[in-house]
Amino acid sequence: MEKKRRASPEQRRRVAAFDIDGTVFRSSLLIELVERLIEKQIFGAEAREAYEAERVRWLDRRGDYDSYIGKVVQVFAKQLKGLAFGLVADVAGEVIEEKRNRVYRYTRDLIKNLKKKGYFLLAISHSPKFIVDGFGYEAGFDKVYGSFYATGASGNFTGTIDDEDLIRNKAAVLRRAARKENLTLEKSVAVGDTESDTGMLELVETPIAFNPNSLLYTHAKRRGWKVVVERKDVIYEI
Repeated sequence: MEKKRRASPEQRRRVAAFDIDGTVFRSSLLIELVERLIEKQIFGAEAREAYEAERVRWLDRRGDYDSYIGKVVQVFAKQLKGLAFGLVADVAGEVIEEKRNRVYRYTRDLIKNLKKKGYFLLAISHSPKFIVDGFGYEAGFDKVYGSFYATGASGNFTGTIDDEDLIRNKAAVLRRAARKENLTLEKSVAVGDTESDTGMLELVETPIAFNPNSLLYTHAKRRGWKVVVERKDVIYEI
């Protein structure tokens, strides 16, 4: 039996990998979803109280974003347990419909340009996969990876995340996608905004630190990576 030949690098599609929250979307899909679930009283009022202090500390620039979003993740997993997948997914759909155009100009236009050049567009996010899927489709991505919140036999959420270690390692996700989709890392591109994107950025030929936090900015400048900032209607490199 003749073995199937693996495509040469010239035949394989180039890949462009993007973080989503704060890089393409001008907010966090998870935060928007949690806020909407609280508004609809699907999550209890105590949910917001659990992360409000960290949110205020972040807004007042006395705390850091990681502490804020980490608290939101904890609240989400706790409140999600026992809820029907369809109920939460419907709310996620509402958020996507309303917020799908709340994107940065720079990454929006970069996605369009790379798509025209035939790149395979990959989104890697720590937000729940069932909301990243919808947002990624609207944004034009070919493949989306997100945190997979498990459901039991009843179809209700268990509050746990499958393969959590994998989705936290964006470099591993990018390598896995390249193998599964038969992609090449030659002339590859990646865009991220925090230090959690560093491994992914180090894998590609054109890493872009977009609106980076201080840790990623320091690393990017040391490595000579492209640093892009979008402020209001101005986009500039630093």
